[in-house]
Amino acid sequence: MQVQINESTLELAQGDITREDVDAIVNAANRSLLGGGGVDGAIHRAAGPELLAECRTLNGCETGGAKITRGYKLKARHVIHAVGPVYHDGKRDEPALLANAYRTCLELASQHACASIAFPAISTGVYGYPMEDAARIAFRVIVEYLEQHSEIKLVRYVLYDARAFAVHERVLEQVLSE
Repeated sequence: MQVQINESTLELAQGDITREDVDAIVNAANRSLLGGGGVDGAIHRAAGPELLAECRTLNGCETGGAKITRGYKLKARHVIHAVGPVYHDGKRDEPALLANAYRTCLELASQHACASIAFPAISTGVYGYPMEDAARIAFRVIVEYLEQHSEIKLVRYVLYDARAFAVHERVLEQVLSE
């Protein structure tokens, strides 16, 4: 699924984010930035040990924030490490923290002249954020950003499986009709 937002394209895809040929991929990282499971572990394995070495110099990252590194052995020039919130009950600032993580990724992409960026579904894995709610927050932030910033030409949202793709496709259609 693809939609145009001003001069930019927002695209949903199913696949492996580590194989994306874009300027930057987003890593759903933990606060240490030193690797973990899921997307985080896959990106660290694909990028090679140099990524971990650079991450050690960043002194971690606060929840809701993001930091950028080189991509090393990935096709992507950069990895933007976003720290989404662990979901508890939705009443501990989780929506604002998740929105800020997405916004910070987009800002870093703009600052580093990245015309294309690929996102995973931040916080929806082991962090337990309900997928529909997380997708709604993500798409609202992305659409709002692209409406105001033309330097990013492609935002690709990469979902690992068909169920996640279907949920995100439905939510994106809802957000676009708001």
